[in-house]
Amino acid sequence: MPFDKQRVKSDAETDWEYAGVGETGPGGGGGRMRRLFRRRVLLGGFVGAAILVAVGFGTGMLAPSAGDAPPAFRGQIAEFTPQATPKPAPAIKFTDLDGTERTLADFAGRVVLLNYWATWCAPCVEEMPALERLHARLGGPGFTVAAVSVDRQGRNVVEPFLAKLSLDGLPIYLDRSNETMRAFGVRGLPTTILIDAQGREVGRLEGAAAWDSPAAEALIRHYMAPAG
Repeated sequence: MPFDKQRVKSDAETDWEYAGVGETGPGGGGGRMRRLFRRRVLLGGFVGAAILVAVGFGTGMLAPSAGDAPPAFRGQIAEFTPQATPKPAPAIKFTDLDGTERTLADFAGRVVLLNYWATWCAPCVEEMPALERLHARLGGPGFTVAAVSVDRQGRNVVEPFLAKLSLDGLPIYLDRSNETMRAFGVRGLPTTILIDAQGREVGRLEGAAAWDSPAAEALIRHYMAPAG
């Protein structure tokens, strides 16, 4: 489906209602709230455009010392924005595809690239293969990608989507209630939040990005390096 050209909105226009956020996506049965949600999606152009949606988040991990600035990295519509002061992540819960409850504590000691996405979000879909390649290159004891779907229908729509795109190497999790996004203050989809090995948010990027690029890898390795 084609998207409109980029629209610039004020902060006031992005102060969305969160009560019906879960009623999004095709077939979600969310009628009125789905239409309200989509009216408030921020559309951004470049290779198709970028959707920005409303929700919540704020987290981080292993941050460099003051004055040790991370490498610059820009996505399709915005720069990666480092936290001036890394802040602890909220205590969130989501599930894996098997329905097992997971928390960020499960990734303790690792840098986590927490990506919020949905099957109906075109820019999200565009960047997912790059996220998988990044995870294949750097994933291990020191780093992981955690791609959290906010699709209301959860596994029923996510698994066929992953199979269609042959995304079998990307760690996928589910947040059908959207509660973790609200907890983190996420302003749009896709949004990617970088959490250090100490469980703190060190920065985030709104919109799609080339996560398999040398610049993205340099950013991740910066936070994987021991503090000092």
